[in-house]
Amino acid sequence: MAEILLFHHAQGLTAGVRAFADALRAAGHRVHAPDLFGGRIFASIEEGLAHINEVGFDAMRARAEHCADGLPSDLVYAGFSFGVVPAQKLAQTRPGARGALFFYSCLPISGEWAFGPWPQGVPVQIHGMDRDPIFVGEGDIQAAREIVGKAEDAELFLYAGDQHYFADNSLPSFDADATRLLTRRVLDFLDRI
Repeated sequence: MAEILLFHHAQGLTAGVRAFADALRAAGHRVHAPDLFGGRIFASIEEGLAHINEVGFDAMRARAEHCADGLPSDLVYAGFSFGVVPAQKLAQTRPGARGALFFYSCLPISGEWAFGPWPQGVPVQIHGMDRDPIFVGEGDIQAAREIVGKAEDAELFLYAGDQHYFADNSLPSFDADATRLLTRRVLDFLDRI
């Protein structure tokens, strides 16, 4: 059994994010899925990002990172899109991480804005669609390839399609086939760490 800290995307803790957390729980894992927006759900990525910017990106990231306070150190950190930011920072900087799961997003591990090198012994999976205008078009895929090239145990999975939030079954971007495969890969990952 793994204990997971799962961060939602910019539209909030949607029914789809909660369903994904429940699927992991049904497989025997313990999942913490904090609501960073105090119950607010946004109709679009743009509206969610506007809320994040209104609160302040750094303040929102810090709010997310504080969700790890009081939790064990041997967590798997997971995030959907915006949620990858705190998940990746915690996986790279909080001692004891057991693993990391990044959905639709990834940050570089080198350069001015990086959290530093990928930590030794921390496995990671990164999932995105091969024509997602955000994941591919904004460079996240290059960051993912950098991690895969430098980390001991890293996998990048690309799914056919152009949707960003494809594993959220409460949104129009949902892709059932890709989500089934993603979920199976995530459960395999959790079973082996």
